[in-house]
Amino acid sequence: MMEHLTDSEAEIERALPVQVLATEQAVELIRKLRARYGELMFHQSGGCCDGSSPMCYPRDEFLTGDSDVQLGSVDDVPFFMSKSQFEYWKHTQLILDVVPGRGGMFSLENSEGVRFLIRSRVFTDSEIRALRAAGRI
Repeated sequence: MMEHLTDSEAEIERALPVQVLATEQAVELIRKLRARYGELMFHQSGGCCDGSSPMCYPRDEFLTGDSDVQLGSVDDVPFFMSKSQFEYWKHTQLILDVVPGRGGMFSLENSEGVRFLIRSRVFTDSEIRALRAAGRI
């Protein structure tokens, strides 16, 4: 979604509100997991077994496709969710955080005694206009 931009496109991209970001604790855990497992990626689960949780996978072990949207990256780790779920979340900024507890059954932080959690805030009207104008929502 954000690859191969011209200089002017990259400048517009930098001015847009960030759609996903991470707390310091989340970045620390990402770095720990990356050191252990290699390159990572996130996919926001839409329910089923693990509820609606951000799931962390080895980058080459989870395939994304036309039904997924990349919202951005956190610490150089791409963050995806399904297009259908994005329709509900597109007006919010997602904040990846860490809390005590067990992670999703298939998520890499499962054995760490903590789990990734999404917090969110609704974009302002001007942020929504900017994202719409850029074709991001």
